[in-house]
Amino acid sequence: MSFTIDFLDDGRIFEWEATADGAVATERENYTPRFYVAPRDPATDLDLTTLQSVYDQHPDVVATEMVARRPGFRRDEEAVLAVDVAHIDRVTPLARQARQLSAYPVGDLACFNVDFSREFRYYLETGADPTPASELSTLRLSVPVTETSNDVYGELSVAGDTVTGSPTDIMTAVQGALEAHDPDVLVCSTSEIVPTLYEMATDAGVDDFSLSRWPDVDYQQLASRSTYSSYGRVGHSPARYNVPGRAIIDESNTFFYGETNLDGVLDLVSRSKKPVQELAWASIGNVLTAIQICEAHDRGVLVPWNSWRHEFYKPMGTLHDADRGGFIFAPEVGLHENVHELDFSSLYPNIICTRNVSPDVIRCDCHSDRDDVPGLGYSICDDRGYLVDVLQPIIDARDEIKAAIRHEKERDDPDEDRLTELEGRSGALKWILVACFGYQGFSNAKFGRIECHEAINAFAREILLTAKQRLEAGGWRVVHGIVDSIWVMPDPDVDDEDRENLGTLATAITDEVEIRLEHEAHYDWVAFVPQRESDAGALTKYFGKVAGDDDFKIRGIEARQRSTPPFIEAVQRDCLDRLDATRSPDAALDCLQDAIKRLHAGTVPVEQLVERNRVSKPLEGYTQNTQNVAALKRARDQDLAIHPGQDIEYVVVDDEKSSRERVALAHEEVASYDASYYETQLVRAVESVLAPLGWDRTEIRREIAETRVPELSAYTNPAKN
Repeated sequence: MSFTIDFLDDGRIFEWEATADGAVATERENYTPRFYVAPRDPATDLDLTTLQSVYDQHPDVVATEMVARRPGFRRDEEAVLAVDVAHIDRVTPLARQARQLSAYPVGDLACFNVDFSREFRYYLETGADPTPASELSTLRLSVPVTETSNDVYGELSVAGDTVTGSPTDIMTAVQGALEAHDPDVLVCSTSEIVPTLYEMATDAGVDDFSLSRWPDVDYQQLASRSTYSSYGRVGHSPARYNVPGRAIIDESNTFFYGETNLDGVLDLVSRSKKPVQELAWASIGNVLTAIQICEAHDRGVLVPWNSWRHEFYKPMGTLHDADRGGFIFAPEVGLHENVHELDFSSLYPNIICTRNVSPDVIRCDCHSDRDDVPGLGYSICDDRGYLVDVLQPIIDARDEIKAAIRHEKERDDPDEDRLTELEGRSGALKWILVACFGYQGFSNAKFGRIECHEAINAFAREILLTAKQRLEAGGWRVVHGIVDSIWVMPDPDVDDEDRENLGTLATAITDEVEIRLEHEAHYDWVAFVPQRESDAGALTKYFGKVAGDDDFKIRGIEARQRSTPPFIEAVQRDCLDRLDATRSPDAALDCLQDAIKRLHAGTVPVEQLVERNRVSKPLEGYTQNTQNVAALKRARDQDLAIHPGQDIEYVVVDDEKSSRERVALAHEEVASYDASYYETQLVRAVESVLAPLGWDRTEIRREIAETRVPELSAYTNPAKN
């Protein structure tokens, strides 16, 4: 059970296994990757012998053979051409040649199992297990933001200890840590640490420096850095590197490690056949696809190179009905007491499993006359869909893990290490389950189908409407509902003795819809926030005091937004505490007044005013002088590499300016800040708290202007000195 694999430039392949005595390398010989070619249309009577003879004569092809495989979940076994390739990097070029042969009409041939990563392909085809048999040791290397663009580091954190000095001093510290920890995993704040350390060692004449466990190879560059756009959002992918014998986790380029932990990563490694390093930088969709590919492989189903599938014909009325999301019951703006939140457990994944919604069985030919999907008239085959077999084990595993978490927390002396492991695994599985619905409608999904996406939404609408009707009939009033969650309170027009028990109702609804309706929370009170400049309720902005809990559940408002400075967040939470204690807007306004005084007195630490915003485009691409632009100009002046898709952190020092003097970067020595700007942010945050009570920004400003102590005008704005 190897945790990483190295493809060396000379063609050798090494598997690395973690053991109690250190990592052990095993060379694997005679591995030949394979791809397949088949007619795109099974009804086409294509003779593949010509193509086979072409490949047989190619120097990069080891062997070919005709084998029986399924070129899709909706196709039976048929004869397809299997091509074994001498080197893993030649798979794609050889597959591309099949599209260029004049002997076959353009578009008649389709290639399969082509665009796999090297590591994933190896584990899939060989049956090897990338799950480590022993616990992995780690070593963290990080550099401060001020060093990220430097060719020579003057400061480096090694295993939590800050090392400064000459390149030789830093090399010595890193080498000593490698010898002491012998890490299987290098956790780096940025992958650029790898080549930079080697360049420093070369320049300093340190000949024996190496991060590698293999003496002949220091490191390999697997991919260059790139900037990309996805659904209107710009992202940045750093360069990727490989160090033989060790996995690299780049903290600037990892979703699952950042959102969970190493335990979460390893859980998905076991399910996806992606080794640690590859899974760390993979997206949710990429991992979900890998799990689906594993299921296809077990069923003898080939994986298309390009996502190509027609959308079934739909009349205009069906298109209109299908183009809808889940049900939404508009929230009742205001503060409501004694509110219960009910959630359907993993609604979309469970719809897939209980209703058998899968690309291979939706709108099947064998039951075309059936109306299985409410409102859409789609049929669903009785045969179990492959997607059910993909998701059901994940649903079951997460349920078991959540039960284990509850059990551990109920112990008198909970094992914190055990809790960390369980919560990491639960979080990783949660993200896979969250993505499975949207991925069915993703145009580039290997096995997606838009009809699945539409059917899931249709079932979800029916389920939430059923729950609403049943709850209201039982004497409860719905104050908000969205997709898989519903908030209820006792209907004041129903006598208590006539109201059904909420737990009994939830059980009855569960039995009816076949998906568990869980009691998520009981709130002493919950407040639904109106939209900005509107009386309508914002769908995802609310906050409430959970009964028996000292904290609040907060969604959508400033305290939950990643860009909010810590000071603004702290003030908003303080306002919530005071509102909970008094139910009075005056208490929140007093909190605001106090915060404003502190701002104008200059007593708020500048590190509490740092804003963090994502860079959406290169500096040259901005047409307005925003705060981000000012910050990017300062970063450029300091030779700091901030790419689109990355975050930039700064303090606003004079928001009236349009130049780079408008802000100061978070790592700079900031002598002052723009108190008026942050006052505006404070008012906005307090408005979110008081808006459910009928207060808007204008009223808040009028109130604080009337009550502001005269001495306040004596305070000077530290930014304007």
